[in-house]
Amino acid sequence: MGIKLIDKINAEQTVGLKEKNYPVFRAGDIVRVSIKIKEGDKFRIQDFEGKVLAIDNGRTGVSSNFTVSRDSYGVRVEKLFPFASPWIQAIKVVKKGTAWRAKLYNERTFCSHKAVRKLVKK
Repeated sequence: MGIKLIDKINAEQTVGLKEKNYPVFRAGDIVRVSIKIKEGDKFRIQDFEGKVLAIDNGRTGVSSNFTVSRDSYGVRVEKLFPFASPWIQAIKVVKKGTAWRAKLYNERTFCSHKAVRKLVKK
């Protein structure tokens, strides 16, 4: 009984996901994600621009999400965005990239090695 209820909830949320009509992007692309942020009683929209590291669980399911990372003042910032999130207002592909792999997790360690080298030089 519990599994049927979960399948029913997932089907309802998947219908809402198809209505959003996000652009097609892959790992390695640079995207700008517009997020709705609540501050007190007001809402504002903030953009998060960075490279897509991975797309998990495809694009059609409720549990599907994508990881975007960028460097902010020398610190790597990664955010995980669910495709079904009501807080995402828009996704825009800024630049198409070429990637040899589906998930670019190796960039995490590469960036940290660069940061360590900078710290040693000082």
